[in-house]
Amino acid sequence: MAKKATRTAYGEALVELGNLNKDVVVLDADLTKSTKTAMFQAEFPERHINVGIAEGDLMATAAGLATCGKIPFASTFAMFAAGRGFEQIRNTIAYPKLNVKIAPTHAGISVGEDGGSHQSIEDIALMRAIPGMVVLSPADATETKKMVHAAAEYNGPVYIRMGRLDVPVLFDEDYDFEIGPANTIKEGTDVTVAATGILVAEALTAAEKLAEEGISVRVINVGTIKPLDGNTILKAAQETKFIVTAEEHSVIGGLGSAVSEFLGETHPTLVKKIGIYDEFGQSGKGAELLEKYELTAEKIISVIKENL
Repeated sequence: MAKKATRTAYGEALVELGNLNKDVVVLDADLTKSTKTAMFQAEFPERHINVGIAEGDLMATAAGLATCGKIPFASTFAMFAAGRGFEQIRNTIAYPKLNVKIAPTHAGISVGEDGGSHQSIEDIALMRAIPGMVVLSPADATETKKMVHAAAEYNGPVYIRMGRLDVPVLFDEDYDFEIGPANTIKEGTDVTVAATGILVAEALTAAEKLAEEGISVRVINVGTIKPLDGNTILKAAQETKFIVTAEEHSVIGGLGSAVSEFLGETHPTLVKKIGIYDEFGQSGKGAELLEKYELTAEKIISVIKENL
């Protein structure tokens, strides 16, 4: 299966958008090569702004451009976007409901050798808590491009979480994405795995292996974490025995929390969470860290078998 980093697809999508809409502008905090916004910078230098290592300024400048009718995409590492830029995102972008797209890369522990200080495992929780913020998390390069285009068309603040590692390309160009609906990409009747980001590929692998043992697993790709697609989650809870959530994020405040909160009020269901359990990441190769923190198909299989 071909592999491609979601950050690379992001850079390509920005160039596509730049050709389609002259109001699209891109801002970066001195990480253009890493976030791949250098692709846009090369094509449209007059519409690219490097604000330097100043994430608060990054967000505030993007907000100012939005008040002038521009569609700004603001990029840096997820740790610095959601962390260092939080107050400006909350008060300068979300509070006045400005049309800013916060599009960080290098989310999760798969950032690798940069270590725990750079591995954002709290950003979904932070962005989910901001009123009116849309939170997106693509599973592969194809979905990334679709999300970026959808975000540009949406009027309001959007957070798009992308990664560093090359990951399997799961979908072809006919794949349909829109903000809101989750996509059931494999039907199943015994248990549901609701996954997001790079864990979607692991969920599909787990489902295929369990099918060989006669266990039917439904796989839902939750590309939009907020607003959560309650109808699809509720249907899965009603039709399968329990739900497993899988994410490259803390189990506190992420997808697992969102699903649990929703089902707790609508259809109490066993929800088992796969993610980071109240600890920081550490330095290591991205793939090795995913193994260490058990963000794998094997862990999904184990949790399903333990709870069936």
